[in-house]
Amino acid sequence: MGVTILEQSAERVVATMPVEGNRQSFGLLHGGASVAFAEALGSWAAVIHAGPGRSAVGLDINATHHLAAREGVVTGVATAIRLGRTIASHEIVISDDQGRRLCTARITNLIIDAPLPDPTPVD
Repeated sequence: MGVTILEQSAERVVATMPVEGNRQSFGLLHGGASVAFAEALGSWAAVIHAGPGRSAVGLDINATHHLAAREGVVTGVATAIRLGRTIASHEIVISDDQGRRLCTARITNLIIDAPLPDPTPVD
């Protein structure tokens, strides 16, 4: 997908993704790529919020595609809606090189305990 993270915190994650390599058969940015990009940003923010020994798993994501992109780089900004003890919700806005909104998504993640993996080698 070619995602590059530019800024990261529980409250806000900013990243870019090239349109090249993420197109559908008509040459437009694939809607599924936009949703996967949005999920990556929102989930990463939720994992940061969860903190050490915990993680985040997706409960729900929805997206509305407003405009298509054919080329260039898109920017995604995930902004916290609610950061709770067990739930984290973020809105993700994906824009094109000209600042036009292409997609608005919302993700809700469940914060879970995530013990470190057992370091015992497997035969």
